[in-house]
Amino acid sequence: MAAQPAAWLDQPKALARPTLDTRRWLQLGLAGIWLLDALLQLQSFMFTKAFGQSLAATAPGNPAIIAGPINWSARIIEAHPTWTNALFASIQLFIALGIAWRPTLRVSLAGSVVWSLGVWWFGEGLGGVLTSSADPLAGAPGAVIIYGLLAVLLWPVDRPGPFEAARPFGQRTARLLWLALWGGLCYLAIEPGDRTAQGLHDMISSMAAGEPGWIASLDRNAAALADGRGLLISVLLALVLAVIAASIFLPPPGVRAAALLACAVALIIWIVGENFGAILAGSGTDPNTGAVLILLAAAYWPSRRRGEAVTDGPQRCA
Repeated sequence: MAAQPAAWLDQPKALARPTLDTRRWLQLGLAGIWLLDALLQLQSFMFTKAFGQSLAATAPGNPAIIAGPINWSARIIEAHPTWTNALFASIQLFIALGIAWRPTLRVSLAGSVVWSLGVWWFGEGLGGVLTSSADPLAGAPGAVIIYGLLAVLLWPVDRPGPFEAARPFGQRTARLLWLALWGGLCYLAIEPGDRTAQGLHDMISSMAAGEPGWIASLDRNAAALADGRGLLISVLLALVLAVIAASIFLPPPGVRAAALLACAVALIIWIVGENFGAILAGSGTDPNTGAVLILLAAAYWPSRRRGEAVTDGPQRCA
């Protein structure tokens, strides 16, 4: 009688570690951004009254129904900066670790959506989109709302798609969300506050304070380039953003070009307009929109795998 193989020899696949596909890498990228936010929340500045005052500064210009709760929460944080800030850092750390650990992935992604909406309101004043001062070069519509969007688009489902962002709800919904985001950035780029000749010059030059010398020098050079050209630059930026928004409906080669262009624009915004989120100045709470827009563009990169036709019907969770 032939000897029977050991039972463990029949279980190689069960014992194998899960593979890291593109979607998982993107999820880990989102976890990394949340981890960075948690670490930035531990800066000494965040444990002072100045942090609450900086949050209150997002209220002016917003409708009373938005500004009132912002001022209320800012007063609480200003009165109790230590424990409130420690709580914020802990929540962001738990979100990061939860996304990185597969068993808690779904609950952590859902939690990140809820937390993103709260921070977007109480911490960023809705990114200033309801005011006349919102500018995509300065971080509008707010980085944290894009965190929430990414959490939705990277939801784990067992469903193919032409790109990772299409897998949860289908490519039509994913494309409309892309159009809404980049089209919204296009609109914000030509807001009245951005169309003045000196608007961009003044905004960029004001960001040099507190930055390392090389970033401050970059700000001064960029401000000099924008001197008197605010309207021209705003219109050109709006046109580029409009192209990025509309190109999501092109065939895969056009979508790849749009994603590359989106990454290039996001990188310029991140360096020139946002100073890497001011994290090198000791006052930044997140890397701002530039970095997360690059991650978002990667989620829309068309897959080269065959046989991944996608429908917009119900999906099955992984």
